[in-house]
Amino acid sequence: MTHTRIRKFNTAETYPEQNLDNDLCQAVVARGTTVFLRGQCPQDLDTAQNINSHDPVEQTHKVMQNIQQLIGEAGGSMEHLCKVVVYITDVRHREAVYRTMGSYIKGIHPVSTGLCVPALARPDWLVEIDATFVIPE
Repeated sequence: MTHTRIRKFNTAETYPEQNLDNDLCQAVVARGTTVFLRGQCPQDLDTAQNINSHDPVEQTHKVMQNIQQLIGEAGGSMEHLCKVVVYITDVRHREAVYRTMGSYIKGIHPVSTGLCVPALARPDWLVEIDATFVIPE
């Protein structure tokens, strides 16, 4: 069974003043095995070492690569993504973070919540994303 995505939209339409291109939706109906990922940050999953970059695009690529790797290890794939929560430390990075994330979720349409927070667990981190997946039965 595939997930039902309710009221699909693209952020280019809902935020025309911003240069965004994210396929999202208002609700996801899913049945199966739920996989909750810890908030992923721009660090190596094996060593917990930060990547050597203060660029929001590079940091977001690493975060999304971690998410892809972890859902693969759990037996799923990105198409099983139901929800992301995006934390950024500077609202000026929003466009760069969302455009980068958008390239990983093109055509998937998860629900999404975004927050601008004063800081993350390590001072060098600009972005953290947690994700919830449901692997169909």
